[in-house]
Amino acid sequence: MGEMNILLLGGGGREHALAWKLAQSPRLSTLYAAPGNPGIAQHAQLVDLDATDHRAVLDFTVRHSIGLVVIGPEAPLVDGLADNLRTIGVPVFGPGRKAAQLEGSKGFTKDLCQRAGIPTAAYIRVTSKDGAIAALDDFALPVVIKADGLAAGKGVIIAQTRDEALAALDEMFSGAFGAAGEEVVLEEFMTGEEASFFALTDGAFILPFGSAQDHKRVGDGDTGPNTGGMGAYSPARVLTPELERQVIDTIIRPTVDTMAAEGMPYSGVLYAGLMLTREGPKLIEYNARFGDPECQVLMTRFDGDLVELLLAVAQEKLAEHGPVKLADRTALTVVMAANGYPGTPEKGGAIEGIDAAEATGVKVFHAGTAQKGGVLVANGGRVLNVTASGASVAEAQAAAYAAVDAIDFPTGFCRRDIGWREVARERT
Repeated sequence: MGEMNILLLGGGGREHALAWKLAQSPRLSTLYAAPGNPGIAQHAQLVDLDATDHRAVLDFTVRHSIGLVVIGPEAPLVDGLADNLRTIGVPVFGPGRKAAQLEGSKGFTKDLCQRAGIPTAAYIRVTSKDGAIAALDDFALPVVIKADGLAAGKGVIIAQTRDEALAALDEMFSGAFGAAGEEVVLEEFMTGEEASFFALTDGAFILPFGSAQDHKRVGDGDTGPNTGGMGAYSPARVLTPELERQVIDTIIRPTVDTMAAEGMPYSGVLYAGLMLTREGPKLIEYNARFGDPECQVLMTRFDGDLVELLLAVAQEKLAEHGPVKLADRTALTVVMAANGYPGTPEKGGAIEGIDAAEATGVKVFHAGTAQKGGVLVANGGRVLNVTASGASVAEAQAAAYAAVDAIDFPTGFCRRDIGWREVARERT
């Protein structure tokens, strides 16, 4: 088991967290990242490589003797990049095209749940506006309306009234989401608290990788439009050990077993978005990669060799690995976003004070940053992920916001209440 070169694809906060952890492994020789960002550049050699150009990626892996490719974002997975790498014998962390449909198609996942008896919301798939309007009568209000394909987290509408539902269907079938909206899923609205559960699998063996809670809405108190995520913490204590076992037995294992039985074994991380209902945990949706910003808090808690772990998944040797060790401390991350997000973010704003923030003992992951003439500037919607840990959620929260206050980013903003539900529960 010698040292190896690794290629990490992606350039956001999730990939900075992965790069930071991969770089700590004694197994690593050189870490390459494409496209990376200024934070990732502290741990990796950045390369100009387009993940949509599969031939270029394959050529690079051969030329640089890459022993493992780690695919961060979902689009290259849904596009089948992992399959092409496996064809030439390169170990890769991330599912193939067929398996990645778990994220790439809401309808595929709902049908799988039906076949495998996985608890989820009642649903119907529709391919025309007239069919959708007819199907609306089968659902109580509010009703959930989803574009089938990848819509960058924006293709989900919760309609409170029939008029809102009709307007949403108008928008989806008018092509507002392109190909993602050619098919639509209508779903029963579930009530309960949401939590995320992560498990690694090599297609057969399952290794739990912790829980988290994300804050999707842009404003304090969970108000305003949905975003890619404004902050997260791990573990999500609402997901008790007993509920976690239930999730593995009723959701994760049937998924892994059914995918394998149907000739599309799933390899990588399964990120299950869950609703904790009165009847027990139900699956909202799957993601085929680490969440962003959940990855940042999971990597902060992860106590082990990430290269060895991801390689065990890629080589179908997960059963030999042993359980994942996660610190029992809480990790919490606050997303600093550029003004205007989740609409059009203001780019180019200068950022200072990251060293001062990190001097307080937190880790600042770069999500959407760039270097312009020696100055760090905002270069995306979500810009920084300020990540702290503590003995309690309140302690981790206080540490994260103390670090946020040390950062000078005048054209940015953040939510001030990340972890609020858990902090309130700790007080009772």
